[in-house]
Amino acid sequence: MTQFKNIAVYCGSSPGQDPYYMNAAFELGEYLGTHQIGLVYGGASVGLMGAVANGCLSKNGSVTGVLPKFLKRKEIEHNKLNQLILVDSMHERKLKMFDLSDAFVVLPGGFGTMEEFFEVVTWSQLGLHHKPIIILNWLGFYNPLLTLIQNMVSSGFLKKENANLVQVLETSKNLLSALQNYSPSKTEKWLSEDTV
Repeated sequence: MTQFKNIAVYCGSSPGQDPYYMNAAFELGEYLGTHQIGLVYGGASVGLMGAVANGCLSKNGSVTGVLPKFLKRKEIEHNKLNQLILVDSMHERKLKMFDLSDAFVVLPGGFGTMEEFFEVVTWSQLGLHHKPIIILNWLGFYNPLLTLIQNMVSSGFLKKENANLVQVLETSKNLLSALQNYSPSKTEKWLSEDTV
């Protein structure tokens, strides 16, 4: 039995232009449901968010949505979830998703997805958690971001060990093995109390 009871999935509330994204999101949801891993996500019924939820539900998986009250109509809440948690703010949403999850998977998305990704990876870098973070780089969507991360390393703004906190997969078929083989970085931080 996997130690990953629930996985947070960060992704867009838009479908994207290529139908591959919606299909792949649905298949990821199916994968989670088949492996009896609960999905924690943003609670919407549209875009990649809706697709991954519907995929998980189609396999009788457990799906928990976390949705800010002010987005209830705008993001079109999913009304077939096992649980929909309404919160007061975006900050509360992210914290609740973090608390409920044992790992994080990042799908294509926009600014909101990037905010969620960068926050959770920064917390990992600071040693605030040791949960796996995986980018699913469908159709090379995240190639520019991966190039930027490598530029951060080569320019001296990011340690290679911290860049390696993020695992990258092209498909979801090896997701479970990647999670189980994850080993958290033990890199020292840039600064200590002695150097400040």
